[in-house]
Amino acid sequence: MQGDRREETNGSLLDVRDLQTWFPVKRGIFSRTAGYVRAVDGVSLRVIAGETLALVGESGCGKTTLARTVLRLEPARSGSIVFNGVDMLGPAGEIRSLRPQLQMIFQDPFSSLNPRMMVMDIVTEGMVQHGMIRRRGRQKEGARLLEDVGLDSDALYRYPHEFSGGQRQRISIARALAMRPKLIICDEPVSALDVSVQAQVLNLLMDLRDEHGLAYLFISHDLSVVRHIADRVAVMYLGKIVEAGTAAEVIDAPRHPYTRALISAIPRLRGKRGERIVLPGDVPSPSAPPPGCRFHPRCPFAVDRCRLSEPALEPCAGESSGRRIACIRKDEVRN
Repeated sequence: MQGDRREETNGSLLDVRDLQTWFPVKRGIFSRTAGYVRAVDGVSLRVIAGETLALVGESGCGKTTLARTVLRLEPARSGSIVFNGVDMLGPAGEIRSLRPQLQMIFQDPFSSLNPRMMVMDIVTEGMVQHGMIRRRGRQKEGARLLEDVGLDSDALYRYPHEFSGGQRQRISIARALAMRPKLIICDEPVSALDVSVQAQVLNLLMDLRDEHGLAYLFISHDLSVVRHIADRVAVMYLGKIVEAGTAAEVIDAPRHPYTRALISAIPRLRGKRGERIVLPGDVPSPSAPPPGCRFHPRCPFAVDRCRLSEPALEPCAGESSGRRIACIRKDEVRN
């Protein structure tokens, strides 16, 4: 059965195409559907084995919903998710064997860890459930995993509340690493940590990526963090990808007006700081996105045709790097 559902991936470990995740808005005493919140609305992206793809954007743009849909924690309305050649939207029984290969590190390292479980049980529970080890082998495997993330083995018999935030996130990383995954989705993994600890956790993630050949889908709103870890960047706005390319291209030479505004907000300690771009208005509601380009109500370069037609995510004229931008004026407006 599983072999029958394998698809051509073009070298991708994860291939998401035209993915939609909508949430119904219920109203009235009969809870009738009055509309939909279009949290993810036609997103396509690829993650190559061994690389880090950063997904960035303002809070509420749909980043976490996209991650949860890939993991099948949220139902997809339409589109396709192909992981390691297998359709992830197929029957649950067919993807059970793939679940260990796709793990997640959550934003809050305290609420994502069971406070009633010892660290040994937390990091080895998945291995026991999937038959990767026997229960009597938990101590040895747990000690090895903690060593990989820079913790001593005496932490095995302690509880999450006994650790600092950075240490708890290391435990979360060890839990994800235990399943020997090919792809780890990192949902704002350092945003809840002190600045002094963030760099340590980021360096740990990069070391583990190189050591174990991991790929990351790294979700963040902090572009200074993304610059440090990402190979490629996809910028998301109101449920859609508006710019995608290498980290150097997107961060050092942004082309989409929304990306420019994000980059202008990065604090700089050295060098000349560019002019801060302050976008007017608020982000529109995902339950009633504007017609045409979704960014046009806040865009300083918007013209009448931006209100009429929705731009496709396409390469710029004369560029061969693979960067794609969703803007009908992408070839007119330059840095």
